[in-house]
Amino acid sequence: MQPPAQEPPIEPRWHIALAIFAVVLILVFLPRRIMLFPAWFPYFLGSLVLAPMVGVSMATEKGRWLRLERTITLLFFLVTGTGTLMNLGNLIRAMIHRPEEISGMQLLTSSIGVWITNVLAFSLLYWQIDRGGPGAQANDDKARPDWLFPQEGAPNVPPDWRPTFADYLFLGFCTATAFSPTEALPMTSRAKMLMMLESAISLVTIVVVASRAINILGG
Repeated sequence: MQPPAQEPPIEPRWHIALAIFAVVLILVFLPRRIMLFPAWFPYFLGSLVLAPMVGVSMATEKGRWLRLERTITLLFFLVTGTGTLMNLGNLIRAMIHRPEEISGMQLLTSSIGVWITNVLAFSLLYWQIDRGGPGAQANDDKARPDWLFPQEGAPNVPPDWRPTFADYLFLGFCTATAFSPTEALPMTSRAKMLMMLESAISLVTIVVVASRAINILGG
């Protein structure tokens, strides 16, 4: 009689919770003239997305919590992604139409906040869509990969290696910094389009906003 198959281990959620907490803090401390959402909304949004992660970590039956986690995390990305674009637009409008109302330091800190939020939000999205997300990987479903990582098929790497959130965070950081694929290669059209969007947001933030802020501070 064969022993029952063991379920793949569930990835710890503490480092993902830290990323969400960082996004919430950035949204809270953005200057009021730049911030899109009311003051209470980031706390509500953070609590909403962290709740199913606590359920995934503590519940015995994880399938329902994993599905709920995926839905809410995708919603979290849509809200924060929209907020990032709107905040970036507010920054550019303030630079053009009300330059006397916003200092170089406010521009610099706001651009850093927008850039970090962009990286973290896209990292969470990549984590949830690649190979069907952590729920599909927990069920050992063989979904089509959106990215090919160098560890796959490499010598001395276990054949059951799976990317974790840290891999997607590195992917998001490299995409926003190098503006091109570096370690992981996009394998699908949606992966390429998402990386293009993240790179474009990062490029505008750095070239237009941050450079203007440094110019003001230097002048």
